[in-house]
Amino acid sequence: MKTGIRWRQLNQGDRDRIQLLLGRGYLRKEIAEVLGVNPSRITREINGREKMDGTYVATLAEHKARIKRGNSKYQGMKIEKNPDLKKFIISELKEKRSPDEIAGRMIRENRYPRVNKDAIYKWLYSVYGERYCKYLCTKRKKTKKQKGLPQREMIPNRISISERPIGGIHAEGDAFLSPREIRDAVALVGLKREKYLSGLRISNLKPSTMKTAIQKIVSEIKIDTLTFDNGIENKYHEQFGIASYFCDPHAPWQKPFIENSIGLIRRWFIPKGTDLRKITQEQLDNYLEILNNKYRKSLDYRSAREIVTEKGILRDISNEVAIHPRI
Repeated sequence: MKTGIRWRQLNQGDRDRIQLLLGRGYLRKEIAEVLGVNPSRITREINGREKMDGTYVATLAEHKARIKRGNSKYQGMKIEKNPDLKKFIISELKEKRSPDEIAGRMIRENRYPRVNKDAIYKWLYSVYGERYCKYLCTKRKKTKKQKGLPQREMIPNRISISERPIGGIHAEGDAFLSPREIRDAVALVGLKREKYLSGLRISNLKPSTMKTAIQKIVSEIKIDTLTFDNGIENKYHEQFGIASYFCDPHAPWQKPFIENSIGLIRRWFIPKGTDLRKITQEQLDNYLEILNNKYRKSLDYRSAREIVTEKGILRDISNEVAIHPRI
């Protein structure tokens, strides 16, 4: 028979009152009325927390309750107790999906059971999931402190980003290098809203080489503007074949998508110090394709490939990865 009394956890104050009322000879039913709980709740509390001599001590009962509550749940429990969910999360991590992507995609696909990104991170940082941290982008638990930003050189005839029109399809461009003694580099262009990336291996960062690379990239995607930093490799921006704009001096954060994308490429595939002569254009295209197929929260957990295909931004509409020659 239902009593209409809602179940609740007992606290230290409740247990102090139980000990006091028991000592004064009150019945368990009467104690339950005082505390506003079901009589069976009081019976289970006393029988389960009493000492070996049959006496009930509030402080000891509270200690036993805390121990039991602490052992009832553990970090990553929901994932660890569900083999199918655990298997799915591990497979997605191996596909270089972040916990945020995995959690968002589960919501989008109405997958059940599911967990949020915080639960995935807690599981990864527990003894049960720590061996899968190697599949994270950073491959570590602690964030790395950012070093001082490098100096950027001004170039002639630059047009400020403040003059860039609001409408249209905007892209950002940049390059990253091999170690100083090696000249090879990668020229990269990313669509800011669509999160799509395209890049070319280049033999050096001379302005003429950068010009050829950018002309090749923009011939394959439909964009209205390109935003660069003030590196001297962009000296021939007027010959890029696209309206070009420039960040303020020492302000690369004004083109955040391409900066973050280079960071992703560095963390996932090509660490700093890598000799880019050992990276083929085919490998680079495969790396970019992985990033272009990542589910992004900013795209409602769709991929950049899905967005550009939907909008018809690629001049070559095939889904095959284009293999570019090294410039």
